Formats: sequence, C-alpha cells, structure tokens
Amino acid sequence: MQKSSIYWLSVSILFVFLSCSSNTTEQEKNAPKPTAQEKLKSSNTLDTADYERRMAYISNGDTTGTWPVKTPYPLPGAIFPYNRVIAYYGNLYSKKMGILGELPKDEMLAKLKGEIKQWEAADSTIPVKAALHYVAVTAQTNGGKQRMRMPSHQIDSIVNWAKEIDALVFLDIQVGWSTLEEEIPALEKYLKMPQVHLGIDPEFSMKFGDLPGTRIGTFDATDINYAIRYLDTLTRNNNLPPKVLVVHRFTQGMVTNAAQIKPMATVQVVIDMDGWGDRILKRSTWLRYIQKDPVQFGGFKIFYKNDLKKGAGILYTPAELMKFTPHPIYIQYQ
Repeated sequence: MQKSSIYWLSVSILFVFLSCSSNTTEQEKNAPKPTAQEKLKSSNTLDTADYERRMAYISNGDTTGTWPVKTPYPLPGAIFPYNRVIAYYGNLYSKKMGILGELPKDEMLAKLKGEIKQWEAADSTIPVKAALHYVAVTAQTNGGKQRMRMPSHQIDSIVNWAKEIDALVFLDIQVGWSTLEEEIPALEKYLKMPQVHLGIDPEFSMKFGDLPGTRIGTFDATDINYAIRYLDTLTRNNNLPPKVLVVHRFTQGMVTNAAQIKPMATVQVVIDMDGWGDRILKRSTWLRYIQKDPVQFGGFKIFYKNDLKKGAGILYTPAELMKFTPHPIYIQYQ
C-alpha cells in the first residue's frame, strides 16, 4: 500500500473515532444526573464521612454521647439516615385499628401526602418517603395460636397501593401465642421485594399464655436478633438493599435486654415509641424508652384519636417533634 493511501486511511479512522467520542460525550452531557441515593445504590462503598454527618444531624445536638449509636455502617442503598419515613398504619379488616383501613384508599393516600408536605416544610434537610404499615398478622382472642394471618390478596392490595405513590411497605406481626420463627418465614415472598420491610409488636407477644389485650406482652433481644438475622440472610441471599425492622415499644418490659439488640449492615432497627396519651406523657415515654435506651434509630407514633382522649389537647406537629433528641426518623400515624 502506498504511503498516501495509508495516510488517508489513518485520517478516516481517526475521524470516525473522534465522531463516536463526541457523540458519547453529548449523550452523557444530556443524560439526567443521578440523585445522591442513586449514586449510593450504584456504589460498592459507603461514604462514611457523609453517613456520620447525617447521623450527627439527626442526633440533634445530643451531648451525652448516647446518640448517634455506634452500629455497623449500612450497605449502600440503606433508607436511613438518607430519608425520613412517614407511615400510615392499620388493617383493611378494621376501621378501628388505624387510618390505613379506616378511610377509603384515595382519601387515605391524599391525607398521607398532606402529612408528608408538613414534614417537608418542617425539615427540608432530609427527603421524606411515604410508607404503608400494614398489620399482616393480627392478635386474636380466639383460635389455637391467638393470631390471624391476613390473606395474600389483602397484602397484594397494600403493595399495589404503595406503588401508586412510590411508597415503602411495612408488614407488621402480632404473634399472639405464635413465634417470630413461625410467622416471619410465612411472609418471605413479600420480604424478598426490595420495598417491603418488617415490623414486630411486643405488645401482643403473649409468652406467658395470657390472652392478647389482657396484659402487655414482651420480646427479648434474642427474639429481635432472630428477626435481624433472618432479614440479614434474606437480604444477602437475594442481593437486596438493607431492610428496616420496626419494633414497637412504650414500656420497659416490652423490650428486655435492649442493649443486646444487634443491628447489622443489612438491617436497620427502629424502636418506635408506640404509646398514646397527652403530650407530656408521650414526651416522657420518648425520654425513657428511646432517648435514654438507644438501639439505632428512633420512631414516634401519633394516634389521630387516642392522643386526643380525655381532653389531651392537640397532636404533636412535625416542627415540635424536630426538637426531640434524637429526631424521629420514622413517624407512624394510626
């Protein structure tokens, strides 16, 4: 081949290469920029400095050294502390169990969106994520194990409703005379979904043979750690983002040996202050069982009706709860 032919062939190849490079650059330039959460999910490593800064923020100036709690760093894709979750709680069989079930779907979702706007106004620092917290196993006063599992079509409805507003789903378990070892695996097909998380309610864990509702039940750290290990295995085996475990609490005895609860990189633990009553009572319950007895993250429940019984006054507002130490990162409305 003559030198001139070689020269023009080289020029042509270079032109094609530059054209392709130019097109790729234009496509990259015009592509939507990933959000911080998307970057986190796509990364194999966690920005630990950013995580610690966010944890310090939600600790709200704690000077006792209690908050933030020293736990393993989460794997990428974790919900907390990158989001605040606002959840509606209830069951579709009962209008008395919570706002989820009390109102028609569209009215309920619209009301939830209204609460989210208030939280966004109270704290623009943390993105707010909606959630539907559905009691999938309810304690009963009859039946062999004093509990009833909800039919799959109901859980499917909740999952589909959540998709309409890009919400998370929490499936809550009231074991009655059953156990977490028996009830959690029964929900595995749902817990394999990346947007579905778990709640467990010690109030209805009747370890001593009492009927649900006749006394307050209990879970020990060993029970809660079983749930954590189960979710850890499920998450790792199915390549899922970290799960959240919500544990309800409003008395000392509901959660025994809380200091021995072991969150993992794959499982984030929220202790949800579940008591109802006037504002003074709720704040004192928060101080005793959340602020002074830390596990990992703090949650706060608001009862639309029960918190107003006996002339209790008005409900806590998002702005008022933002003054709590630590900040509630999971807020549940019932």
